Parts: sequence; C-alpha cells; structure tokens
Amino acid sequence: MCIPIETVKTDSLEMRFFCFGHGGKTLVILPGLSVQSVMATADAVADAMALFAGNYTVYVFDRRQDLPPVYPVRDMARDTVAAIRALGLHDIYLFGASQGGMIAQVIAVENPDLVRKMVLGSTAARVTEQKDPVLDRWIRLAEAKDRTALLLEFGKAIYPPSLFVRYRSLLISSGAQVTDEDLERFVILAKGTEGFSIVDKLEKIQCPVLVIGVAEDQVLDSDATMEIAEMLERKPDCGLYMYTGYGHAAYDTAPDYKDRIYAFFEK
Repeated sequence: MCIPIETVKTDSLEMRFFCFGHGGKTLVILPGLSVQSVMATADAVADAMALFAGNYTVYVFDRRQDLPPVYPVRDMARDTVAAIRALGLHDIYLFGASQGGMIAQVIAVENPDLVRKMVLGSTAARVTEQKDPVLDRWIRLAEAKDRTALLLEFGKAIYPPSLFVRYRSLLISSGAQVTDEDLERFVILAKGTEGFSIVDKLEKIQCPVLVIGVAEDQVLDSDATMEIAEMLERKPDCGLYMYTGYGHAAYDTAPDYKDRIYAFFEK
C-alpha cells in the first residue's frame, strides 16, 4: 500500500491530506499535535483504520501549509472547514484526537450542518493553567532544537510506562529525521492550544457525540474528558467511555479503540 499525499487549495490556504477507503459515508480524522506531520505515516494510519475502509471514505487532514506566527485552535478549525468544504465533503463523521479533538469541537459548534456524528478522544474543552507546564516543556525543548529530549518528553507523556520503555530507542533514533521546519511548526501549533476554551459553547453541539478518555492521561488528564461529558450529558445521544492503563495516546494503543468508534458511528 502506498497512500498518496494530496493538497487541497482554497483562496487563502493550502492543506495536505490523504484519503483511503471506498465507502459511501465520509469519515474525517483530525490528528493531535505531533512533532512531525501525520502525513509521513499515511500507510500506517490506513492500516490501523482498515475497519472503516469498506463503509467509509476516510480523509485525514494535516494543518495548513503556511502557518501564521500565531495560530489558535479556532483558526485551525476554520481552515480545516474551508478545506473540507473545498473538497465538497458534507454530512461527515468526525473523529478528533487530542488537539484534533479541540478542533473538532469548534467545527461542530460553528458548523452544525456539516457534522453527522463525532467522537472526541483524549481531548479537552479548555486548556487550563494546570496543563500549561506540559505544553511549556515541549515548546522550550522545540525552541532549543533539542530533538531527542523533545521526543522523549513527548513519548513519556503520551504512552504508558511499558510502551514508553519499548519505544524509547525508536524515539531517540527518530530525532535525526526531525527538521528545523518540523520544530518551528510544532512550536506554533503547540502555542495555538494555549488558553483554548469552548466550554461556554458546547451546548450548541447538535450531533451525537462519544467522548473517550483515559484515567491516567498525563497531557490533559481525565478531568478534561469528564468535563466535556458532563456538559453534554443532557443530550440522550451522547456517551462516555474511559480507558485505564493506556495513556493519553489510547487512540493508538488500545486494541478495541477503533471498534468503539465504528460501533458508535454505525448505530
């Protein structure tokens, strides 16, 4: 398999994406913050999400190509919507993980006509001062161009201890592939999450929502997941599931995670 990377252009931006599957439904995936773009792992993502390929055509979006120096989550969401609409997509099933989940919430609030169902994974409706130190450490290391330390801090925060030990050597060796441009983009995107809050607008979400969190989330913690679920609990078509033992990146590590998303979208 070799998934091609494509570019969608609007009057104001260019955004990379890749697409796989051949189903009649449209699934849009918004990945979280990462040191390098998810576009480099298109084949691995398609393989991991193979369950969806029969019933869905799956689109995975990057952030815009030419990042402005200040790029808050709300602007990321509006640019993503512009790209989605430019491709003629509508009535979408939306999955957002971590920062991608923040973007997804903004999209669902501001574009209720666009989203049919939504799953939010390991995310938050606001980034509090308590969580700023995690982002701050990542930003400082990226600005210092300390690639190895950044990857290790990142991996330690998102994976459970057993997986971090297993991946440690791979994380260290991956540092050689991280470019200065990767680090500059990472800093802008990480800073874009600071101060994010959409708590006061969550009630405007009209589509069914499944919120998935992790008890030991070291990045955004389980309280952030619970807050979203509590804000949406009056909606009869919204649900909550909490994992234990998988870390922030449960969307990559929990073996039944994709099954839960699929079951929610199909019911």
